[in-house]
Amino acid sequence: MTAVILFGTGSPVIVDVEESVHRAGHAVAAGIRNRAGPCHLPSDLIVRDVAAIEPHWLASPFLVPLFTPGHRQAALGEARAAGFTEAWTLIDPSVPAPRRIAIGKGSYVNAGCSLGSASEIGDFVFVNRGASLGHHARIGDFASIGPGVVIAGHVTLGRGVVIGAGATVLPELTIGDNAVVGGGAVVTRDVPPASLVVGNPARVVRSAIGGYRGLTVA
Repeated sequence: MTAVILFGTGSPVIVDVEESVHRAGHAVAAGIRNRAGPCHLPSDLIVRDVAAIEPHWLASPFLVPLFTPGHRQAALGEARAAGFTEAWTLIDPSVPAPRRIAIGKGSYVNAGCSLGSASEIGDFVFVNRGASLGHHARIGDFASIGPGVVIAGHVTLGRGVVIGAGATVLPELTIGDNAVVGGGAVVTRDVPPASLVVGNPARVVRSAIGGYRGLTVA
């Protein structure tokens, strides 16, 4: 059994991550609150501010349970500055991961997802509940994929991309770095970097947005 640190407790999705840790036969050693505000980790678990980190926790692997790519990247920097070194990768046990897949450090795949063979998932990627990734997918670092998303085969997502809940990306398309696909959109053509697309078929409604919530993943 591995004792895991969850660094960043401000997102409600942390409850799903904690459940995945439990289902995988591991335990949460503590949650680290890196920002003032609500803490969404269940109240029976240990939560500490960054200044109160126990020295022995630094030997534990850590996950950053935040959906927003810019927040995840910032929290990663804070975790490393605090002394954490081992980023942990977690695929929920409900997911039948293919034999031929590469998944980077610090990435998380939530329950009920489907992962296509011969795919490459980068570092610190967040794949939310029930998403489906086709074969030969290429998912860039810090990308976030919402619940119920369908990504067809041979799709490339750039760094810091966000795909909103229930969106569909058709085969052989590329979504540029820091682009955002709105929930429920159907993407039928390539999406330029740092663009927001919505609708069916998806169309660009804003350019030069920086990234999801205006935060660029460098």
